[in-house]
Amino acid sequence: MHRRFRKEVASAGLPETPGPAGVVTSAELDGLPEPAQRYFAFMQVVGRPRDWSFRLAFTGRFRMGPEQRWMRCRTWQYNHRPALARIFHIRIRLGGVVPVIARDTYVEGRGRMLVRLLDLFTIADGKGEEYDIGELVTYLNDAVLIAPTMLLAPEVSFAPAGPDSFGVSLADHGRTVSAVVTVDEHGAPADFSTTDRFCADPRDPKRLRRARWTTPVSGWRFADGRPLFTSGQAIWHLAAGPFPYADFRPVPGSLAFNVAPGAV
Repeated sequence: MHRRFRKEVASAGLPETPGPAGVVTSAELDGLPEPAQRYFAFMQVVGRPRDWSFRLAFTGRFRMGPEQRWMRCRTWQYNHRPALARIFHIRIRLGGVVPVIARDTYVEGRGRMLVRLLDLFTIADGKGEEYDIGELVTYLNDAVLIAPTMLLAPEVSFAPAGPDSFGVSLADHGRTVSAVVTVDEHGAPADFSTTDRFCADPRDPKRLRRARWTTPVSGWRFADGRPLFTSGQAIWHLAAGPFPYADFRPVPGSLAFNVAPGAV
């Protein structure tokens, strides 16, 4: 799996160099909503060079439907700031035996979800506007939780949303996605909520419907001097109730910043 992941990242046509960069200053945070300033303080961005990419692995569990059993999984992902790209691979084993590889990608303004049995036979191949929007907001989610300096860019804007939350929007390729981030008293992110994602309709799996999507996280620790959440979930909020479908934990030692695509 990791070999295929590295090959796909290397062949995605992403720039190998970061482009213009600089150290984050406190003046850049002036004027942001107070919860956003609190968030950036917790994430310790001031005085830190801007990150232009990261690589991270997760272990955990995943399930396909509200009534289906959890399956163990392993993931790898790579996010790239200059070209605004995200490449995410997840491997699960159906029945604990048969491997299924799914790829969620956002490259050149296009989102795609490709699912293959044994990485040979295509089970699903989702493309189109819903995937373009959904993958872009997932990139935004990654930046909030993992690489906050990627948010300090012209295409990102902030707005007040409450005493312990702030709105954040990201524009790319003519689309804009938005979310609300909730933080605790220290500024640590506790949840990310958006309606810019689309879930398969339980009554008609081929049809996608816009639904609220949240990614609550539990606890924070330091990894190589940076804050990193200890575990997190992904939850669809459907008419029948919440549907948690992913439960991930970062793999120690897997997080690396400013890695060129060819060196992943």
